[in-house]
Amino acid sequence: MDLIKYETGERLAWITLNRPEKRNALSHELVAELKEAFQKAAYDPKVKVIILKAEGTSFCAGADIAYLQQLQSNTYEENLEDSIHLKELFEMIYTIPKVVIAQVQGPAIAGGCGLATVCDMVYAVPEAQFGYTEVKIGFIPAIVMVFLVRKLGDAKARELLLTGQLIDAKKAWELGIVNEVVEADRLASRVEEMAAKLISSNSEQSMGMTKQMMAEVQQMSIVDALQYAAEQNAVARSTKDCKRGMAAFLNKEKITW
Repeated sequence: MDLIKYETGERLAWITLNRPEKRNALSHELVAELKEAFQKAAYDPKVKVIILKAEGTSFCAGADIAYLQQLQSNTYEENLEDSIHLKELFEMIYTIPKVVIAQVQGPAIAGGCGLATVCDMVYAVPEAQFGYTEVKIGFIPAIVMVFLVRKLGDAKARELLLTGQLIDAKKAWELGIVNEVVEADRLASRVEEMAAKLISSNSEQSMGMTKQMMAEVQQMSIVDALQYAAEQNAVARSTKDCKRGMAAFLNKEKITW
């Protein structure tokens, strides 16, 4: 993988965008490498939490200019194939049965903002900017829209997507896009602190099932969602992690996951 860095250790996987000279802009090749890295982390039994970060001063500036120019000459079929390529990445991050934390050290714009949006948690420096700016260049924020409406609700998502405005990290936190705003010199340590807490305190299986359910229930009717929830509740009770956790709780024993 030439456009990203992939590292593991202490039950963590760090996936790092590594095109600082291009402000980590998305290209077909970069999306492919990200998909490969997330799939690798998903199937690695030694990885429990994934941290997505970037080199340089930008988290991700959206689509690469050369990439956008190339798309101008694509057929509909070629553009559909490429759109599905990005859709698969966003869907993978959103549904992968491991917690994904975005460590945003700079601007996350358009597709880059979408990349952060689909992560489970987002930590950002005060100087970071966020924006779904596609409408400003005659494009549409089509794929991220599906996730943003779920995350923020219709009214807030509608304003951000239709105006294409840039907002700072504090505003993004107020809206619910960012979980915590952290000074730059503490960003990496704060993200790793949260990751370490999840690793030691929570069952990986439970977090994975919870994440899967959150992706599923939002598209169901209340009746279907409750039935699905009851079924998943029953499944969870028979898992190894639940039995182990319940036994530790009842015996007043400390458990380390």
